[in-house]
Amino acid sequence: MQDTLAVPTQLVASRSSVSNQGPSPTAGQAASITPQPSKTSPTPGPFSGKPKVSNLHRMRRIIAEDDEWSLAIVPLLTELCIQHIVKNFQNNPILKQLLPEHQEKVLNHLSPDLPLSVTANLVEDEGYWRRCCTQRWPVCHVAAHGGSWKRMFFERHLENLLKHFVPGTTDPGVVLGLLPLCRNHIRRIHVDQFLPPVQLPLPPQSGDQSDSGSEGEEEEPIVDHYQLGDLVAGLGHLEELDLVYGVKDCGMNFEWHLFLFTYRDCHSLAATLKACHTLKIFRLTRSKVDDEKTCILVRSLLDHPALEELDLSHNLIGDRGARGTAKLLSHSRLRMLNLANNQVRAPGAQSLAHALAHNANLTTLNLRLNCIEDEGGQALAHALQTNRCLTTLHLGGNELSEPTATLLAQVLAINTTLTSINLSCNHIGLDGGKQLLEGMSDNKTLLEFDLRLSDVAQESEYLIGQALHANREAARLRALNPNHVILPTRPGPPHRPRSQDTGASRRPPGVPVTLWLPSLGRTPRSRIHPQSPHPIPPAERPCASRPTSPKDGAWLQPKSFQQAATEQST
Repeated sequence: MQDTLAVPTQLVASRSSVSNQGPSPTAGQAASITPQPSKTSPTPGPFSGKPKVSNLHRMRRIIAEDDEWSLAIVPLLTELCIQHIVKNFQNNPILKQLLPEHQEKVLNHLSPDLPLSVTANLVEDEGYWRRCCTQRWPVCHVAAHGGSWKRMFFERHLENLLKHFVPGTTDPGVVLGLLPLCRNHIRRIHVDQFLPPVQLPLPPQSGDQSDSGSEGEEEEPIVDHYQLGDLVAGLGHLEELDLVYGVKDCGMNFEWHLFLFTYRDCHSLAATLKACHTLKIFRLTRSKVDDEKTCILVRSLLDHPALEELDLSHNLIGDRGARGTAKLLSHSRLRMLNLANNQVRAPGAQSLAHALAHNANLTTLNLRLNCIEDEGGQALAHALQTNRCLTTLHLGGNELSEPTATLLAQVLAINTTLTSINLSCNHIGLDGGKQLLEGMSDNKTLLEFDLRLSDVAQESEYLIGQALHANREAARLRALNPNHVILPTRPGPPHRPRSQDTGASRRPPGVPVTLWLPSLGRTPRSRIHPQSPHPIPPAERPCASRPTSPKDGAWLQPKSFQQAATEQST
C-alpha cells in the first residue's frame, strides 16, 4: 500500500516545488535580491520521508471522481429560460413571443394537464393535443374527426360532459362555459347517452288519489333530459349531430323511463335543428321515436338549407311517419335516408315511392327490416323506372317475393344509375331469380347485388355474380382509361382453332374482345379497338403459327404461287 501511494505523493511534491520556485530571476535581479530567512520550515524533498496522514487523506479527496459532476451538464441560459417558462406556463403563458425552435421545445415539455382556459386559444400544435388525447383515451380514431387531434380532443371532451350531465343536479355552466374555448373546433357531436333527472321518492298517497291517476301519466318525468338549444346555438360550425336517448350500463337499476324520448325533448330538439343552418347530418337512433314525434321533427327540417343525411333507424316509425319523411324528400336536399328497422308497411312505402319518382337528389334509400311486402316493393320499382339519381337501394327483410323481382328485372334493363341493390332475407324464389338474371343481361352499371337467403337458385345466383364481375371489370377499365372503347358482347362465327404447336385456343365466340386474354405465356394485354389510334400489340398480330381469316380483319402472311395453287387444288 505504501508503494502504490508513493508515486502520487512524489508527483504532488514535485508539482508544489515547481510552482513554489516560479520563474528564475535574471542576473541583475539576482544581485539586487538579498536572501531573507524563511520563517516556515523548509519543504521536504521528494524523497525526504513518508507523507503525513492528513495530507494523504486530503490528496485522495482531491483525485476522487464524482460521476454526477461535469462541465458538460451545465445548462445554457436559453435552456434555463425555457425551463422557467414551462414551469410557470399556467400563471404566465409565454409562447408567441419565442422563436420557432424555442416554441417547439416549450410545447414538447408542456404538461397535458394544464387548464383548457390556458391552452385552448394559445396552443395550436397538433403534437401537444395528440399527447392530451392519448393520455386521456386509450383508443383514438383521429380520422373520424377530420384528422385533427385538437378537434378530436374538444369534441370528445364535450361529449363526455353531455353524457354525464344530470338535469337538476349538474350546473349548466359547466357545459356552456366551454363554448368560448371550443366554438371554432366542434364539427361533430356524438352522444349515445342522456341521463334522466334524479327522481326522489314520492310521498305516500291515499287510495282514492292513486286510483284516479293513470299509469301513462306517470311515465314521463317532470324534468326532461338536457336541452341542446343553447349549446348548438353557440357552435357556428356544427355539421353532424348523432344522438341516442338512453342510458348505458344501467345494470340492476333498469327502468323504462330511462329510455324515454319525451315530447318536451322532441319539441326542444326540433327547435334546435331548425335554428342550426350548418347541420348536414342528423341521426336519432334507438330512441323510441314514433309517428307523432317524427312529424314534429320533420316539420322543423322542411326546406333546411344544408341537411344531406337523415338517419331515423331502429325506432317505432310507421306509415304516418313515413309519409312525413316522404314530404321531406320534396322539400329538402336530402341525399341519404335511413329508416331501417322500423314499422313501415306498404302505405308508407308507396308514399316514399311517389316522392322518389319526382326526386333528383336522393342517392341512398335504406328500408331494411320493415314490412313493405310486394305492394310497397312494386311501388318502389315503378318509381325507379323514372328516377335517375338513386344509386343504392336496401330492401332486405321486407317480405318481398316474385312479383317485386319481376318489376325489378324490368328496372335493371333500363336503369343506368343503380350500382347497389340488396334483396337479402326475402322470398324471391326460383322464378324470381331467373327474372332478375334476364334483367342483368342488359345491365352494365350494377356492381353489387345481394341475394343471400332469398330462395334464388344457385345457378342463377352464380350467373348474376358473373355479370356483376364483368360490370366491375368494365368500370375499372373506364376508371383507368376513360378514352378506352369497349366492344359490346355479340355472338360471332365459329373460329378455327390455332395450330397445335402453340397449345392455345382461339377466343370463344360471344366473349368481349377486351375480356379475352391469350394464353401464350405473355403478360395479359387487351385487344385495342380497330378504330383506336393505338396500334395492335405485337402479341395479337398474326404469325406463321397462328393462321387467321380475312373475316377477322387481320393481315395475311405472304405466300408463294406454288403454295396457293396447292391449297386451291386440295
